[in-house]
Amino acid sequence: MKILIVGANGQIGRHLVDQLTGGEHTVRAMIRNPVQAPAFEAKGAEVVVADLESDFRSALEGCDSLIFTAGSGGHTGPEKTIIVDLYGAWKTIEAAKDQSVKRFVMVSSMGTEEPEKGRENMRHYFIAKRIADDHLVESGLDYTIVRPGRLTNDDGMGRIWVGEGDHLRQIPRVDVAATIVALLKQENTIGKTFPLLSGEHSIGEALKSI
Repeated sequence: MKILIVGANGQIGRHLVDQLTGGEHTVRAMIRNPVQAPAFEAKGAEVVVADLESDFRSALEGCDSLIFTAGSGGHTGPEKTIIVDLYGAWKTIEAAKDQSVKRFVMVSSMGTEEPEKGRENMRHYFIAKRIADDHLVESGLDYTIVRPGRLTNDDGMGRIWVGEGDHLRQIPRVDVAATIVALLKQENTIGKTFPLLSGEHSIGEALKSI
């Protein structure tokens, strides 16, 4: 499987490259800055330099699957969030359809379920994510949308929670990446949207319950 990682130089993106290279998959890392290319090539990834704010459709050529983990972050203003998290994601979905990239994994966020209830300074971010998520659901692609809680840089535990309940509303980024790597092999995750938190179940066990 050839997998394009959009947002490869982000924190989750780098974990994905680390976990996916050197195995059965071919990994293509989409980055904006060519200076970053040698680090990804050293890990065994193909590199494509492209920008969500311009025409990047050629980056998807020949890929079977795509992981969208680009994001402006909740700390940016509405304009950047619309450009990256909404319009960038929207364009990527359309490009995937054009290039016959059937499998599409979206890294979204908790809070998008009811964005109008989010904190005022985060509402624009949740709304942008929700619109992008809804467009993916309606796209006809084999999608999976993961909605992590608060992201941390803690060591991974390899144990997650994918349902509702009173759990810690956070998860290490490395465990988000590990969950995505695992779900790429599990067809029961296609067409599913779920929250992703640290929990007591192994990743494989949790994904079987989706």
